[in-house]
Amino acid sequence: MAFLQGKTALITGFASERSIAAGIARAMRREGAELIFSYQGEKLAPRVTEFAASLGSDSVHPLDVSSDDDIEALAAAIKERHGGLDIVVHSIGFAPRDELQGRFVDNVTRQGFGVAQDISAYSFAALARALLPLMQGRQGALLTLSYLGAERAVPRYNVMGPAKASLESTMRYLAADLGPEGIRVNAISAGPIKTLAAAGISGFRSMLSKAEGMSALKHNVSADEVGNVAAFLCSDLASGITGEVTYVDAGFRMMGFTESGGEEK
Repeated sequence: MAFLQGKTALITGFASERSIAAGIARAMRREGAELIFSYQGEKLAPRVTEFAASLGSDSVHPLDVSSDDDIEALAAAIKERHGGLDIVVHSIGFAPRDELQGRFVDNVTRQGFGVAQDISAYSFAALARALLPLMQGRQGALLTLSYLGAERAVPRYNVMGPAKASLESTMRYLAADLGPEGIRVNAISAGPIKTLAAAGISGFRSMLSKAEGMSALKHNVSADEVGNVAAFLCSDLASGITGEVTYVDAGFRMMGFTESGGEEK
């Protein structure tokens, strides 16, 4: 029996079939979950609707996480159609493109720093608060997506590093708050993956190549590999895991030095 059978999962942050959210959705659907999707902006609506249909879902809803009204409207729509919710996948992060160029100290601004924190970190707490009534009594799970830049300085990741660090801390506080209600909260820190979001980081192609050469497994992870771990963490098989950051990066984080750090392709 598929290990997410009978579970209802909300997938946020889908941008393309190469996105991490897409890999998670595919894995969760394979394991039997009923899927709900959100999209940000009308431009993405047809793309998300088409992808959702390919996985047997027609539950697709608008969501701008910078709007409390949008978040509340999403919660109301899910309650009306599905009654409850077992899984929330937060795959949302954003910083103005200018903040992801050159040196951090030269390009960081008050406005850009605030935007990155609001969209990338606070939105996880906002979604958790709004969707909590739908998850109570269901042994639910919330999952967010982080990156190594939360704990180490990564060139040109810049303002997103502090935002991801804030996100990981938010995850831990949510885990502590919601644990007594049987709701688990975790994060996945994925290795670099060629997604639309990553394309906004200057020099990402070089970063991808070097990560491949420096990782223990000598390859970069795929969205589907991340999806498999996400499906496990949100299932009852992981009932004893909460407040954790799980690294899905082909062993990059645990390495010290390698004989070859990879060459730019």
